Amino acid sequence: MKKDSKYYLDLIDQIETIRGKNNNNWMDLLRLAFVHAPREAAGIVSEIYKYDQKISILAKKLTD
Repeated sequence: MKKDSKYYLDLIDQIETIRGKNNNNWMDLLRLAFVHAPREAAGIVSEIYKYDQKISILAKKLTD
């Protein structure tokens, strides 16, 4: 059975909704971390940023 574009677009919409909710959870977690342990939280966010940069470089290669 071949899936049509509506099937894929529906899945993408579902992923978008879930990611949006999860992004809110991430922001709540960041707020909590910076209130209770700002120095430690900054170190962790710095590490996350480094990995995000690596992911962005790899993702860019997909579009070149």
